Amino acid sequence: MGLLRRELQVVQPLRRRVGAPEAVQAYLDLAPPAPADRVEPTTGKRDRGAGRPTKRERREIDRLRGRER
Repeated sequence: MGLLRRELQVVQPLRRRVGAPEAVQAYLDLAPPAPADRVEPTTGKRDRGAGRPTKRERREIDRLRGRER
């Protein structure tokens, strides 16, 4: 996994800790946008409240991820 390089320009120095919305206003992001070919890894989704996977489901998940025993 490669490292990302970001360039920021401070517009307004902050004297105390502030929330994210205020912090975003204190700098400009000069870095180019991330390349479109970069794909974020996807994870399997379970229905909310479905609980933990059963032993059978866990084996299927492991097999799909290439972790067969």
